[in-house]
Amino acid sequence: MTAAQESLFDAEQPAAGPAAASPPTAPGLQPPLAERLRPASLAEVIGQPKLLGPGRALRAALEGGRVHSMILWGPPGVGKTTLARLLARAVDAQFIVLSAVLAGVKDIREAVDAAQRQASLGRRTIVFVDEVHRFNKAQQDAFLPHVEAGLFTFIGATTENPAFEVNSALLSRATVHVLEPLAQEDLAQLLVRAQALLQAPALTDEARALLLAHADGDARRLLNAYESLVELAGPGAPQLDEALLERTLGSRLRRYDKGGDAFYDSISALHKSVRGSDPDAALYWLARMLDGGADPRYVVRRVLRMASEDVGLADPRALRLALDAAEVYERLGSPEGELAIAEAVVYLAVAPKSHAVYTAWKAVRAAVQADGTRPVPAHLRNAPTKLARQLGHGKGYRYAHDEAGGYAAGERYLPEGVPSRRFYEPVARGLELRIGERLRELRALDAAAGGGDADADSDSDGKPR
Repeated sequence: MTAAQESLFDAEQPAAGPAAASPPTAPGLQPPLAERLRPASLAEVIGQPKLLGPGRALRAALEGGRVHSMILWGPPGVGKTTLARLLARAVDAQFIVLSAVLAGVKDIREAVDAAQRQASLGRRTIVFVDEVHRFNKAQQDAFLPHVEAGLFTFIGATTENPAFEVNSALLSRATVHVLEPLAQEDLAQLLVRAQALLQAPALTDEARALLLAHADGDARRLLNAYESLVELAGPGAPQLDEALLERTLGSRLRRYDKGGDAFYDSISALHKSVRGSDPDAALYWLARMLDGGADPRYVVRRVLRMASEDVGLADPRALRLALDAAEVYERLGSPEGELAIAEAVVYLAVAPKSHAVYTAWKAVRAAVQADGTRPVPAHLRNAPTKLARQLGHGKGYRYAHDEAGGYAAGERYLPEGVPSRRFYEPVARGLELRIGERLRELRALDAAAGGGDADADSDSDGKPR
């Protein structure tokens, strides 16, 4: 095996040995802080209570020595590699690490050979593939026969949705475990360990809060930033403060805590700027969010909501443009794809606004939840069989296309006992101007046919008009 291949996986090392516990480091260099603090036992793991709490799936596997093929799905720095190593250690298995960024089918074959040698000695093997979503279909398929034969246990780690990025054949043979970003209290606990290991000066409260927000649930990001901070401070520093942290991280510090007020206040400002038809302010808040590290995919999801909630049928093209922006970003990524999001934001800001459908939908849902389960009127029921027709299903139904103007004036479509009610009231802006005119024409036809007074229907709040 060449030195390059050894860098891809440590095939011959016992799971409990030093090479399996941490990747090799160049002579004379100390491993990064994140590697030195990597948990060596379940008791040292911080976070992931849904997977590692009492009675949970991975805890039972670790304690019982029963390891199954799995996909560990979660954002960076939440412990995917650590959990895989601990699982290998729990069953005293050979631990083979493959990087999907660097490895190919040849490396997979060599991992298989290494697993076969250990199997001949009666020892299990776990093959861990980091960033498994980067493997193509042929590379992923190369694992299938060996997983099925039980030659080794497969563990993949990915930051992308495995339902989209992992072959269905491989996915069907592995359990997906979802890892979540570390909570603030978890990161704070990890920071205490790091401070004790480095014997570093104390952090001010402001610097600690800023550092935890910068980490954004990522333990590796936290420890790398803290290690740089301690190195910049040097020996003898009285404390580590906010000014020193800003010097250490610079522009990288400008990012949001996903659960913090700054993040949600900014998206609120963006939404309200669009609703208020101010394209300049909307672009400003969009740039602030992206500059602060907000995920453009999250932003474009909110843009889609603005299109349906605040523009609505006043300009139906807005929703299509927002969907196009989402698709363009998925194809181009950052920074090129961000321009499509900006175009959608400007279009939505200058478009005519209507929340009539949004208001109607909330009202009709509330009405349905407050009412009983009323039967479908007989004339509206499906009548595919002779029995259904004998029971009166569809009897008396008026086929609109056979009526004058394609409209069955005076026909009623709500269940018996439900009063006529106008949930949807178009506004006098954009396309809804035309929609409102059409509805008034139809209501006048209903009134003339004796199906109701055009001006006597109740409003969307249920009060008489």
